[in-house]
Amino acid sequence: MTLTFPNRSRSFDEAGQRVRFIGHDGMFEVPFSVESDALSTAAAGEAHYLAAFDAARATIHDVAREIYGNARRAVYVLTAADFR
Repeated sequence: MTLTFPNRSRSFDEAGQRVRFIGHDGMFEVPFSVESDALSTAAAGEAHYLAAFDAARATIHDVAREIYGNARRAVYVLTAADFR
């Protein structure tokens, strides 16, 4: 099955300094997060990270699909290195 992102919700994890979002592979939920360092934003803070995520959503989803296709894990954390 193909990884999809039908739910546009996302949240900021202050403790982990990352934005969390969910993908779906058929009926299975696949948890993802993007480290704040991977989101290019001049300012810090929840609103800025969420806005940066929204601006790069298509690219983030493409990278998530690529990483998901390479190996199955319980949780996927996207880093700045994944976007190079």
